[in-house]
Amino acid sequence: MTRVLMFFLDGVGIGRKDPAENPLLAARLPVLAELLGGTLPTLRHRGWGTPRATLLPLDATLGVPGLPQSGTGQTALFTGVNAARLIGKHFGPFPYSTLRPVIEAHSIFQRLQLAGRSSCFANAFPQKFFDYFEKRKSRTSVTTYSCMTAGIELRREANVLDGTGVSADITGGGWAALGHSRVGAIAPSDAGRRLAALTRSYDFVLFEYWKTDPVGHDRNMPAAVQVLETFDAFFGGALAAIDPADTLVVLTSDHGNIEDLSTKTHTRNPVPLILAGHRHAEVAKRVLHFGGRTPDLTHVLPTLMEVLGAEHGQPHSP
Repeated sequence: MTRVLMFFLDGVGIGRKDPAENPLLAARLPVLAELLGGTLPTLRHRGWGTPRATLLPLDATLGVPGLPQSGTGQTALFTGVNAARLIGKHFGPFPYSTLRPVIEAHSIFQRLQLAGRSSCFANAFPQKFFDYFEKRKSRTSVTTYSCMTAGIELRREANVLDGTGVSADITGGGWAALGHSRVGAIAPSDAGRRLAALTRSYDFVLFEYWKTDPVGHDRNMPAAVQVLETFDAFFGGALAAIDPADTLVVLTSDHGNIEDLSTKTHTRNPVPLILAGHRHAEVAKRVLHFGGRTPDLTHVLPTLMEVLGAEHGQPHSP
């Protein structure tokens, strides 16, 4: 049976071919570039296939006016429900209260549980994250809320130390300053190999990288380049360690941001969906089957349910 390793990057769209404003073109991203045949997507060249991967653009506007936001975008991505249309607007960064029942019933973690498939949220967080969460439970991200309501473990220091979790910042370089002196920094590629190892124990593994969004809002080109290059090395470590004979790698985002540093806001740009490894071209055809000529964020989840043989884990539509 196919396993899925999913990378979710917050705020990464497909931008213009201008390295002065688009750090995806200014950064050195050899892993992504090689995977995609030597080039990276731009608004004029949005999708193609190579022997190793298929790239599709996804509509992040969801047919709703305004700028896409994380709360509705991530809900659409991880539930398959058009959250922006459901509440009549884009909303974020956290899910609108009306969306919480949707996440509880339809999240990918919940649906995999119903189908008897194992899943893992690989991110590990320092104690400060849990202290903040206890005081401000209403400010919970879609992924965190999905795990909470589906009974999926949120990983901590112990998981970083024993290799069963990956620091949310990839390297773990900031943990010592937060009171976790036993956690030392590791190379991004080593963190990627650690992430890939989790696919031997779970059918579905998710890693969320949040740093791409704030550097986009800050319009900080050097910081954006560093964040992207760290991710590229991490992604490369994971790709080298997975078994492409049975593992599908999925990389996507919720809305545009970092690809256009000429603005502090999110963008209406499409976001990339990169599929690599096991039967990636066939999986891309299934995305297009669900989404037609213009697939959007809602078409990722039904595709993954098919890939994982978990279609019967789908509850009734809201």
